[in-house]
Amino acid sequence: MTIELRPLTAADAEAHCAGEDALTVRWLTGGYGDVDGTIEYFKWLATNAAAGTGKRGFGIWKPGRLCGYVDYDPDLDDGIEPQDVALSYAVHPWARGQGVAVEAVRLVCEVLLADGIGTRAAIRVEPENSASVRVAQKAGFRYIRDFSSNRDAHPDGTPVTFSLYLLDL
Repeated sequence: MTIELRPLTAADAEAHCAGEDALTVRWLTGGYGDVDGTIEYFKWLATNAAAGTGKRGFGIWKPGRLCGYVDYDPDLDDGIEPQDVALSYAVHPWARGQGVAVEAVRLVCEVLLADGIGTRAAIRVEPENSASVRVAQKAGFRYIRDFSSNRDAHPDGTPVTFSLYLLDL
């Protein structure tokens, strides 16, 4: 599989938003993005990258076409230890089922290792999100435990339950 990770720019915002679907909203974002808000988000990620702190995100590119998103957040503390780095990802519908997310996770783990960020990569996934559970397993992460989130809640206010998967860097 040939994919690459690149920082997202304002020029990518429209394609990024077009790649969102009901599964992306359900499992990751909680709502559809708009181009202007997405541009601002990408600027925030770029500011973090320039400062070498906080959440950083990348577009996943499959020969010339944006096919998803992956980020890492060394500051997230919901259900993970201080040196764990939380990963999140989404793949556009046309690129699903092709190993894109597994390869993107592998590549972002290489970034963490090269930059000396954290000691373990963490994937927090709702157990019902079977596709994301498979990504964690195929990428070599090991299941640790289920936990109730202290920051994410369902629309009815109940805490989201996550399964935690870790990979030593």
